[in-house]
Amino acid sequence: MGQLILAVLIWVGVHIGISGTALRDRIAARLGEGGFRGLFSAVSVAAIWFLIASYNAAPTTPLWFAPIWLRWLLVAVMLVAFILFVASLTTRNPTAVGGERAVAQEARGILRVTRHPMLWSFALWAAVHMLGNGDTASLVFFGAFLVTALAGIPSIDAKLAQRNPDAWARLAATTSILPFGAIAAGRNRLALREIGWLPPVLGLILWAVLLHFHRAIFGVAPVPMG
Repeated sequence: MGQLILAVLIWVGVHIGISGTALRDRIAARLGEGGFRGLFSAVSVAAIWFLIASYNAAPTTPLWFAPIWLRWLLVAVMLVAFILFVASLTTRNPTAVGGERAVAQEARGILRVTRHPMLWSFALWAAVHMLGNGDTASLVFFGAFLVTALAGIPSIDAKLAQRNPDAWARLAATTSILPFGAIAAGRNRLALREIGWLPPVLGLILWAVLLHFHRAIFGVAPVPMG
């Protein structure tokens, strides 16, 4: 378990202790933006490899066993996560470098629901696996991704606010971190036509495929498959 905790600290440290901090700016100033991205990508790949290897080798203790009704509920939440993930890929990201042009006009599509669909998809995935597995190693492993995803939300917002205050003001006025928050507050509206058919259909396909092959790939079935 000690190695897994070390791997988690490295993963979280790379993504929270460097990305979005003054240290990141100093490294980028020395290496250039492209050099920093290349180095950060390489370090991230090494960190996640070490994290996965440590998780697979870690001793673990069961803390609870998810009842069947909870397993089905978690499987349903994973469908939402898949749809959010696909929608994040099919919608221009206003928080990316240069993405400020995407909020020159009204935020559209999945951004009306939340301005961080990809991070929410990761957070849901991590939370589902923490609740579904219920053992110490899984809590540490998936907890690392949950912390990284949730901590990344304010970090990304802060970077956009610093990079382009006007674009950030427009985005923040009509969107929310919490899904459906801006819609519930009357600052936006749900527009399913803008989201389109691709995120729900492709998300459903990916969800069904992974659900079917989960046991073959990971050695455990999320729910009884007959």
